[in-house]
Amino acid sequence: MKKLIIALVFGMGLTGFAQETTTKPNRADMEKMTPEQRQQKHLAHLTKELNLDAKQQEAVGKILAEKSAKAQDARTQREARKSSGDKMTPEERTAFKNTLQAEKADTEAKMKAILSADQYQKWMTMREENKEKMKERKRGM
Repeated sequence: MKKLIIALVFGMGLTGFAQETTTKPNRADMEKMTPEQRQQKHLAHLTKELNLDAKQQEAVGKILAEKSAKAQDARTQREARKSSGDKMTPEERTAFKNTLQAEKADTEAKMKAILSADQYQKWMTMREENKEKMKERKRGM
């Protein structure tokens, strides 16, 4: 009898610690989204954070669509290279990095033309914060 009471008290004590957690959208949820859905979600987030007006939303949406298309092309090229077993040569890797840097500079220039000075500064700050978060996630793996 004593053991039964102890077991019940122990069991009730453990259930007190069980909490229902709210799940954050994780990578698996993002992978289930289509590129257009991810783009719309990103645009909604930028609109909320930067207080974009309708004209700015349209222009930023075009930039995001363009970036998404380029990223999809790069992904398919990488998949094709991976499936054939080829690896990038150092020259190809350097050319690819230069292309990415040029696209980044182009995107920054377009965003600077669209956004006000305060919005642009906040956007750059958000990008740096996201970069730091990604570094921490990478270290955690």
